[in-house]
Amino acid sequence: MSNPHASLLQPGRIGTMELKNRIVMAPMGDNFGGTDGSCGEKTQAYYEARAKGGTSLIIMGTTAISWPSGTSEPHQLGISDDSFIPGLAEAARRVHAHGGKIAVQINHSGKVAAHDRACGREMWVSSIPPDAPVPEAMRTITPKEFSTFVGVGPYPDRYRVMDKADIAQMVEWFAAAAVRAKQAGFDAVEVHGAHNYMLANFLSPYFNSRTDEYGGSYENRSRLLREVLTEVRRRVGPDYPIWVRLDAEEMHTPGGITMDEALKTAKLCEELGVDAISVSAYARMPTGSAFTDAPIPQKPNAYREFAGRFKKAVRIPIISAGRWELDDAAAAVAGGEIDFVAMGRKLLAEPELANKLQTNAAQDVRPCIYCYACVSEIFVNRGIKCAVNAQTGHEATKIITFAEKPKHVLVVGGGPSGMEAARVAALRGHRVTLAERSDRLGGTLFFAALAYPENGRLLDYLVKQMQHPQIEVRLNTTVDAGLLAELQPDEILVGTGARRAAPAIPGAEQNHVWSGDELRRLMTGDRADEIAKAKLSLAERALFKAGGMLKVTDSTAAIQNLSKLWMPLGKRVAIIGAGLVGMELAEFLLERGREVTVLDPGTHPGTELAIVRRWRVYDAVTAHGKLRMQANVTRIERKEVVWTDKAGAEQRTAADSVVLAIGAEADATVAEGLQALSTIPVRRIGDCQDLGYIEGAMHSGHAAGRAV
Repeated sequence: MSNPHASLLQPGRIGTMELKNRIVMAPMGDNFGGTDGSCGEKTQAYYEARAKGGTSLIIMGTTAISWPSGTSEPHQLGISDDSFIPGLAEAARRVHAHGGKIAVQINHSGKVAAHDRACGREMWVSSIPPDAPVPEAMRTITPKEFSTFVGVGPYPDRYRVMDKADIAQMVEWFAAAAVRAKQAGFDAVEVHGAHNYMLANFLSPYFNSRTDEYGGSYENRSRLLREVLTEVRRRVGPDYPIWVRLDAEEMHTPGGITMDEALKTAKLCEELGVDAISVSAYARMPTGSAFTDAPIPQKPNAYREFAGRFKKAVRIPIISAGRWELDDAAAAVAGGEIDFVAMGRKLLAEPELANKLQTNAAQDVRPCIYCYACVSEIFVNRGIKCAVNAQTGHEATKIITFAEKPKHVLVVGGGPSGMEAARVAALRGHRVTLAERSDRLGGTLFFAALAYPENGRLLDYLVKQMQHPQIEVRLNTTVDAGLLAELQPDEILVGTGARRAAPAIPGAEQNHVWSGDELRRLMTGDRADEIAKAKLSLAERALFKAGGMLKVTDSTAAIQNLSKLWMPLGKRVAIIGAGLVGMELAEFLLERGREVTVLDPGTHPGTELAIVRRWRVYDAVTAHGKLRMQANVTRIERKEVVWTDKAGAEQRTAADSVVLAIGAEADATVAEGLQALSTIPVRRIGDCQDLGYIEGAMHSGHAAGRAV
C-alpha cells in the first residue's frame, strides 16, 4: 500500500545538516527549567521521547540568552552562562542516541519578558510600547488563576529603552549563546526574530518608534537583526547551521509587520548567510481569541499561504509551522511549497508520530484536539501538559512497562477513561474485556465531538485502539453478577461517567426543557427512542426519523451535518450553566443559527476549559449571543426563563427551548453496586470518580492502566 505521507519521510538538508525526514518539533516554551534555568531530567526526557519517536529535528524552545533577565516565564531554560552547558549537552546526547538532530532557539523576550515584570526588573525595549488593549476575555480568569498568572506582581511596569551600549550587549548575548549551543553539541541554532520578542520588536514599525539609526526606515529597524546574525555567523563559523524565525505578519496590529516587509527580511537573512527561514506569525491581542490566530492558531494549515510566498522569495529551505494537518503537510512538501513541517501540539499529543507515519499507521496517531491545555499552563506559571497524553512532561516517571503478572481486567464503560485504561492495560500484557451498556463506544465524548468537532478525532483514535488482540469489546452489555461469574476478572475498572441531575427549578419538567443528558442521548442514539417518545411531538418524531439521526450514530461528522438541518431545539435557546458544557454547547448552537442566551449564577464562565480555549469560546458567545453571569434562575415558563440579576432585580429571557447544563457530579453508583457483588477490587476512573472531562478521563484512565 502506498504511503500518503511519504514526502514527509524523505531526507532533507539545512546547510550542512542532514535530516532523516521532514518532520520538525516546533520550538515551544515548556517551562521545565526549574528555578535555576537548567536543562534537567524532566526536559531531557521530554525531548528524547520525541526524538525516539522518529522526529528528525528537535528545536528546543525559547532559551534565554540573558537568564534570568529577558525571560517570559519563571522556569524558562537558560543559555547565558557556561554552567548551563552540561544539562544542554546531555539533552543533545540523548536526542542523538535516537538518530535525531537538535537545535536551540535563542531569544531575549524584550517587551514580552513577563517574568521581568513580575520580578520588578526593567524590560528592555526598542522604545516605549503603545498602550496595549486588555481583552474582554481576561474577565474569565479566576482569582486563583490570577494569583499565579504570568507577569503579575506587585511592581509597576518598568521599561528600559535600549541605548547603544545595551544594543551592543544584546548582540554579544546572542553570539555567546550560539557559541555555547555549539559547545554543548547542538547541531544548529534558531535565532528568534518573531512574536514581538526582542528582534521583532525592533523590526516592527508599530512597536519601534526610535528616531536614531535603529528606528524609522526599514534599513534602520533591521539593523539589530543584521548585527546579531553577522556576529553569530562570525563566532560559530561558516559551516554551522543557523536560521531565523520570522513573522509573516503582525495580525490585529495596524501599521505592524506586513508580508512585503517580512519577505524583504527573509531575503536579507539569506544574504547574511542563514541556512533556512522558519515562518510563523504574531497577533496583538485586542481580543482573547486573537491568540488563536497567532502564534498558536486554531485554523488548520493557518500559515500555508505565508510559507508558500517565502518559498518563492528565497532559495534556502522553509520550515513552516501553524497547525498543519498531516495530509496537507505531505502535499505541501511534495509540491515544493515548504521544505520542513514544524509541529508543536501534535508532537505533545503523539511523540511517536514520525514512526507511525513510517509504518503507514496514521490512524494510530493520537490526535491533538486543540484544546490549548498545553500553552494555557504557561499563563499560570506551570510546565506544559497535554490533555490527551498523560505522559507529556512526565516521560521519566509515567512509563508503560510490561506487567510481571498479566491479569484479566474488566473495564466497565466505553467512554474515554475506559478506552484509555483498556489501551494501556493491553499494552502491558493484560487481557481486557470492555463492557459498554449502549450500542457504541464513546460515552459523553461522542456528544462532546458534536459540540467541538476536534474531539471526534480522539474518539476515532480510541475506538481504533480497541481493535487490539488483548481487548474484547462487548456492546449492549450490562455488568451483573452473572457476567462477573462468567468472566471472573482479576480487577474491575469502572468508567461509567457522571450523574447529571436536573436542578430543582420550577418548570424544569416541561417538554421544552432538556437536560444535557437527554439532549446527548437523542443526538447520539443512546436509547434515543425513549427520549423521543418522552420529549418530542408526533411531528417532531417524524422529522427526527426522517433526518436519519438514528442511522448515523457511528459518525460524529454525519450528525454534525444533520444538526445544521434539524435539531429538537427552537429558534431561541436559553442555556442554564456557563461551564464547559454550556459554553461549548452555546458555541455549537450559535453556529447553527440559534439565538442563544447563557445564564449562570457564578462570576466566571468556562472555568473547566483551558484558559486559551476559554477565551475563544467566550469571544464567540459574547459576540454572537448573550452571556449573563450572576444570574439566578427562579423558574422556567413556557416561553420565558425568569431570573434575578446580581442586584436582585427580576429579568426575563425569551426561550423556545431550555437546556440545563448544570448539575453534573461524580457518580459512584455502578462502582458501589459491583463492589457489593464480589470481592474483586474495583477502581473508579474518569467522571465517576472526579469531574475532569476529557483531560481528567484520559489521565485517570492512563494511570489506572499503568497501575493494574
